[in-house]
Amino acid sequence: MSEGTAPADVVRFAVDRGLLRGVAVALAAGVLLALTEAFGMGEASLGVRLAYWLPLMLVGALWGQLCSLLVERHIDMDRRPWLTVMALTALMSGPLAIVVWAVTSWVFRGQSLQLADLPDFLGPVLVVTGAVSALNVFLGRTPVQTHAALPGAKPARFIERLPFKLRGAAIRAVSSEDHYLRIHTDRGSDLILMRLSDALVELEGLEGAQTHRSWWVARDAVRDVSRGDGRATLTLEGGLEAPVSRRYAKALRDAGWY
Repeated sequence: MSEGTAPADVVRFAVDRGLLRGVAVALAAGVLLALTEAFGMGEASLGVRLAYWLPLMLVGALWGQLCSLLVERHIDMDRRPWLTVMALTALMSGPLAIVVWAVTSWVFRGQSLQLADLPDFLGPVLVVTGAVSALNVFLGRTPVQTHAALPGAKPARFIERLPFKLRGAAIRAVSSEDHYLRIHTDRGSDLILMRLSDALVELEGLEGAQTHRSWWVARDAVRDVSRGDGRATLTLEGGLEAPVSRRYAKALRDAGWY
């Protein structure tokens, strides 16, 4: 087992695309709620409404990211997207309702917290949280695709992660195993300590795509595709099989993968 060859004192920052998408959706929803004077806020100025909604939606996005990590451990998002939306909404809404109740009492009412008012906030929070959760779940059905490096450009940074015994090997696929990634190559495979979301950033420069929430596949390694039980499986050079989730199947098919 290898943890890669990068020096221990070098910290690589890779953007979590799921978090970025969640923040973008939340802030866009916050702007919409402010512009439409949602939930009877027409008497407040636009500036006040934006100052109210945007921080709240940002807090909701960060809380939602934590909740999604928990929900994905117990629910297959590919098979049950609507169950995922309902679970996220239920898990997120209680704490968020308390936050909204406290902030609203302070910003708009200028009064101490009244516990009797708390139930009034649960319904609106459920509606907003459910809508934003649905957007995030279904927007997440587009796979991350990486592209071959242009002539003269630097190679994919991920190549530097290859353990010594795999240096110079052709990468066929990368798959998640708990907190590790298994790198599948034409010279065998090995494990490194890394998240797939981080690897997808560093794989830019190699032609491929995420085919499953735990798999990235090099396009030129695909030799065949089989279908069964509503899903597709890619057979790669050397006989390795990589799953294609229902979430990504249409996008990959439209992109000509099979």
